[in-house]
Amino acid sequence: MARLHAHRKGKSGSTRPFLKANPEWAGMEKAEVEDTIFRLHQEGLSAAAIGVRLRDGFGVPSVRLATGRSLLEILRSKGAKFAIPEDLAGLIKRAASLQTHLKEHGSDLSNKRGLQLIEAKIRRLSRYYKEHGVLPADWDYSSRVSELQVK
Repeated sequence: MARLHAHRKGKSGSTRPFLKANPEWAGMEKAEVEDTIFRLHQEGLSAAAIGVRLRDGFGVPSVRLATGRSLLEILRSKGAKFAIPEDLAGLIKRAASLQTHLKEHGSDLSNKRGLQLIEAKIRRLSRYYKEHGVLPADWDYSSRVSELQVK
């Protein structure tokens, strides 16, 4: 949001401190972190939720610093399969919930516009993932199939 008396947007948020090595106070070893990641994945948590749980519950500030690999690399090496990337799945879930809302409230124009914007994001992100080989080239977003793909 723009500032009231200035013609600029301003800066918000915080930045993570720059660290090159795992802090001394981090209590878990590399093997423990990897086992915990896989166990949390088997419980049904998403990658983002696993990172938050490791940070808040286990005191691991960064999986990459603790293990030398990213969280998704660890999951893939242990045999976890992902149909679609997590950010795309989150957008598809939001679009599906808005579609069910709009079935009941057809005259809700602001949410209709929001659905159009979310679907545009889905198309842009899917084009990026197709170009980089994450999604198959024939993958296509459709509003009817979106609920089945996310579950």
